[in-house]
Amino acid sequence: MTTRTASPEAGAAAVRSPRRGRPLWLLLVLAVLLVLMFLSVSVGSRDVQWADIVAAFGGSAEGFDEAAVAKRIPRTLLAVLVGAALGVSGAVMQGVTRNPLADPGILGVNMGASLAVVIGMAHLGLATATGFIWAGIVGAAVTALFVHVIGSLGRGGASPLKLALAGAATSAALSSFISAVVLPRNDIADGVRSWQIGGVGGGTFASISHVLPFLVVGFVVCLLSARGLNLLALGDDLAAGLGERVAISRVTASVGSVVLCGASTAVTGPIGFVGLVIPHVCRLLVGVDHRWLLPFSALTGAALLTAADVVGRVVARPGQIDVGIVTALVGAPFFIYIVRRQKVRSL
Repeated sequence: MTTRTASPEAGAAAVRSPRRGRPLWLLLVLAVLLVLMFLSVSVGSRDVQWADIVAAFGGSAEGFDEAAVAKRIPRTLLAVLVGAALGVSGAVMQGVTRNPLADPGILGVNMGASLAVVIGMAHLGLATATGFIWAGIVGAAVTALFVHVIGSLGRGGASPLKLALAGAATSAALSSFISAVVLPRNDIADGVRSWQIGGVGGGTFASISHVLPFLVVGFVVCLLSARGLNLLALGDDLAAGLGERVAISRVTASVGSVVLCGASTAVTGPIGFVGLVIPHVCRLLVGVDHRWLLPFSALTGAALLTAADVVGRVVARPGQIDVGIVTALVGAPFFIYIVRRQKVRSL
């Protein structure tokens, strides 16, 4: 039996090929995102013409079609921002934990943010968008820490399988707590149930203005953590030997990821699987360098969530299907594929 070894030239070509294709993929993803944003503004329960779109961008909302476009513009912008946030958050979580199954939804972080927001609404008197966002960030942070501690117990530390199981169990428990909080409160029950599905239909310029500063901070922290994430991928010992402060790098990147996840969940509700699917797709396109992976995850995540919103409006005319349902239909089979293909090995 003969064994075949790859030549050094072949290995070098495999490393270089993603680099050569990065500018092309960047232009392609940007073009797709722009097309999807146009479709999001023009397509829905009622299709509108180009003239109505131009008039709506000019500030006119007199006609029915122009008013429809005026409502779709902030909805589209919110889908872009939240999709980008969830894509980057998932990429950072996978980099920090070296876990191919890491995702804000799978690890229960989304549900922790949801529980904090619901408790704030029901018992703490929160009534402002900023208050909901802070509650979501705190809930996401506490849940992320809890899941990591639980997944680290026992022999072998925090393996991908243990973290996924801890996240699933925590998410189920937190979902029950949300129901327990909401059931006695008929005054908020309908709104919470609708919000828990996860959607961007309620997007307004006001909600965007409230969440945008938090998302900007989260994006900046995550992008500044890209070099540290590259070193963490080599292993803690080697990263420390190269001069990286492993604990600080891991905590800093985690903070950025939690801010993105918590703020997004507070505005749109829990939207799952975007943070799982997008980083894996982007690694195939641009490689594992987080300096490229994070920006591409932002653009591709924005494109995915915008496309999910368009599909949800088209397939259920004149009604709509929230993006949380559409992303679940796409992400659940992908999750099964990753489990079978990766055999839940670490990244």
